[in-house]
Amino acid sequence: MKKLSIFVFTIAFGFAANAQSPNAAVPTVSNAPKPADILILKETAHDFGKIPQGRPATYVFEITNTSTEPLRLENVQASCGCTTPEWSKEPIAPGANAVIKVGYNAYAEGHFNKTVTIFYKDHQTKSLTISGEVYKTPATSAPENSSVQLLKQTNQ
Repeated sequence: MKKLSIFVFTIAFGFAANAQSPNAAVPTVSNAPKPADILILKETAHDFGKIPQGRPATYVFEITNTSTEPLRLENVQASCGCTTPEWSKEPIAPGANAVIKVGYNAYAEGHFNKTVTIFYKDHQTKSLTISGEVYKTPATSAPENSSVQLLKQTNQ
């Protein structure tokens, strides 16, 4: 019994000593303020729905500079060559809105989901997403109607 008591005391002492160790993992809580979000997106995604193959589609995303200083977009980059963003290189005034026009070349048939990344102030980023479904268009605009020829012949 005496050996068991010593064993338990040794284990308890080891836990207590480890808890007091300066190297012990203690979660820290930072009271430092997080940087304010200075670029606000009115929306972060757009679904084009069904798009006919071969017809480009565009959508305009609205952004707002909520800081007290002009904000310049460092870059706006698409995830692939089929998506093209356009934006003003001029700084966005404090409190002002700007737009990013995103174009999609609907060349490939099927579902798509593409990302556009906005780089601004000290390499901060925000993402936009476009999605939709490209469907194959028929070879002709409408099937040929043989009744039209019959009507033309009877009206002569």
